[in-house]
Amino acid sequence: MSEIFATTGTIVAIATAVVPQQGSVGIVRVSGTEAIHIAQTLFHAPGRQVWESHRILYGYIRHPQTQQLVDEALLLIMKAPRSYTREDVVEFHCHGGIMAVQQVLQLCLESGARLAQAGEFTLRAFLNGRLDLTQAESIADLVGARSPQAAVAALAGLQGKLAHPIHQLRANCLDILAEIEARIDFEEDLPPLDENAIKSAIDKISTEITNLVATADKGELLRTGLKVAIVGRPNVGKSSLLNAWSRSDRAIVTPLPGTTRDVVESQLVVGGIPVQVLDTAGIRDTQDQVEKIGVERSRRAAGGADLILFTIDATAGWTAAEQEIYEQVQHRPLILVINKIDLASPVRINYPTEIKQVVRTAAAQNQGIEALETAILKTVQIGKVQAADLDLAINQRQAAALVKAKTSLEQVQATITQQLPLDFWTIDLRGAIHALGEITGEEVTESVLDKIFSRFCIGK
Repeated sequence: MSEIFATTGTIVAIATAVVPQQGSVGIVRVSGTEAIHIAQTLFHAPGRQVWESHRILYGYIRHPQTQQLVDEALLLIMKAPRSYTREDVVEFHCHGGIMAVQQVLQLCLESGARLAQAGEFTLRAFLNGRLDLTQAESIADLVGARSPQAAVAALAGLQGKLAHPIHQLRANCLDILAEIEARIDFEEDLPPLDENAIKSAIDKISTEITNLVATADKGELLRTGLKVAIVGRPNVGKSSLLNAWSRSDRAIVTPLPGTTRDVVESQLVVGGIPVQVLDTAGIRDTQDQVEKIGVERSRRAAGGADLILFTIDATAGWTAAEQEIYEQVQHRPLILVINKIDLASPVRINYPTEIKQVVRTAAAQNQGIEALETAILKTVQIGKVQAADLDLAINQRQAAALVKAKTSLEQVQATITQQLPLDFWTIDLRGAIHALGEITGEEVTESVLDKIFSRFCIGK
C-alpha cells in the first residue's frame, strides 16, 4: 500500500466524538498483533474475571510505570478473526469528555501502538476480506447519513445489496469470456460459437448496468442533500417562510424591510432528502453598507443553490423589482412562492409564463408548507423516496465504473457485428470485467483506496 496506509503494526485511535463536558462514554480502539498485550499492560481487572474473546471486563486503567490511576473503565476483547478488522481488537470504554480518552490514547501509543490513519480500521477490514469495497463505502455513508432514508440506503449497501448484483454481472461476463476463450484454444473440438446468444447475454448485462446507473442521482441527493435558497425583495416573508418550514425562530421577523442582513441557514429533511435552506437578505438597491454586504451574499447564495424559492408578496404582486431579481435567477431551477395569500384579494398575478412550479403560502399562518415540499420533490424529479427504493443507490465512483463497463460491452457488440476475430472480442470484455471489479475491490489501485478511505474519520 501507499505511505498513507502503511497497514502494518498495531494501530490505535479514539473511536467516539470528543466534546468537552459532553458524552458519557469515550472509546479508544486498538487493532493488531499487540492489542491484547497492550490491554494487559494498561488494564487491571479485579477479582477472577476471565480474559477471553467477546467478554467485557470491568476495572481500572493505570500508568504501567507509576501505577497512577487514569480511569475506571470497561475493556472489550475481540480476538481474530471475530472482529471488525479480523485482527485482535480491544476497546477501552472510558468516561466521556476529553481528558480520559486522551490519556488512554497516549498510554497506548507509549506501549507500542501507532496512531491510525483516517479509515485505517475499515481499510484493514477490506484488505483482510471482511468487507468488499462497496460495503466499506457504505460504512462511510452510514456515519455521514443526514436523514433516515440515507441511513437505510447505507445499511442496504453494508448488507451487500449492491455487491451481490455487481458480483453477478462480473460472473456473467467471466462466463462469456470463458466461452470465447475456449473457442480460441479448442476451436476444432467444440461446436461453433452462438453469436446471437453471446450478443443477447451482453445486452442483458448492459440493461442491468443501465438500471444501476440510474440510481446514482438519487444516491447523490441522499448523501449530499439539496441546497435551497429563499430569494426575493425585502419584506415578502422569506424569514417567516423559513421559520414556518423549520418550525423554529431561526430568522428574525419584523414588519420592517431589510431586517435580514446575512444568510440564515436551517437543516431540514424533505421526502428523505437532506435540505439546507438558506434565508437570504432581501435583494434591492440600498445605501446601507451592511445591507449591501447582505444583498451581495444573497446573490452568491442564489448562484450556488440547487433550487431557488423565489418569494413574492401576494398583496403587491409581480412588480418591476421582482422582474429585476427574476432576471438574475431565472437560469436556476426555480419555484415561485406567492406568500401572504391570507392578506391579499384572490386576483391573478401576472408572473412570467415560463415559471411552471407555483406554490401559494401564508407563512405567518403556517399554510402551504406541505404543498411547497411536494413542489420541491417534483422539481428535483425524485418523487417521495421509499425505503424499498434505496437498496441500490450507488455513488459517483461506482457509477463511473459502471459506465466504463457498459462502454466496453458496447464495444464488444460492435466487434462482433464487424466480424472481427475472437481475440478482439476478449479485449473489451476484459475491460468490462476489470471495471466491475473496481466497484467491489477485486480490481483496485492504491490511489483509489487512498481516495476512498481518506474520507473516513480516524477511529473508523
